Amino acid sequence: MDEYKVTSKCEEDTISIAENFEAEKFPGMVICLNGELGSGKTIFTKGFAAACGIEETITSPTFNIIKEYLDGEMPLYHMDVYRLEDTPESTGLLDYFDKDGVVIIEWANMIEDYLPEERLDVFFKVVEEDKRVIKFVPHGEKYEELCEDAL
Repeated sequence: MDEYKVTSKCEEDTISIAENFEAEKFPGMVICLNGELGSGKTIFTKGFAAACGIEETITSPTFNIIKEYLDGEMPLYHMDVYRLEDTPESTGLLDYFDKDGVVIIEWANMIEDYLPEERLDVFFKVVEEDKRVIKFVPHGEKYEELCEDAL
């Protein structure tokens, strides 16, 4: 399995990387974001959403678990499963994997057993105050091509 690593030196770098992925988006796309608090997960989502033409302010859906943004080029379903107390099945989260939009999940490692087999895992690692190493691990041919095109 291939891995792709990129260094982000600031928030603008992370946003630019997310915009590259947005340019290659496809219906049913699932992006799983993992990393410690403040590592860039929501910044990545903000960049992706802005490039989709979503004008709403993107914040981490920590307490509502999911936010739907339907006013862009394609629906964006932004999840934060950090505080998920029930199973993903009982909350309806899994239904989003079959919709025609893009699903971005923060803290996706917490529901790893429920994630679709084909997806893009993204790992954010803080290496200095503003510097991040972002590792992309594609699962499936579509996601391999996505990484080749976007990075």
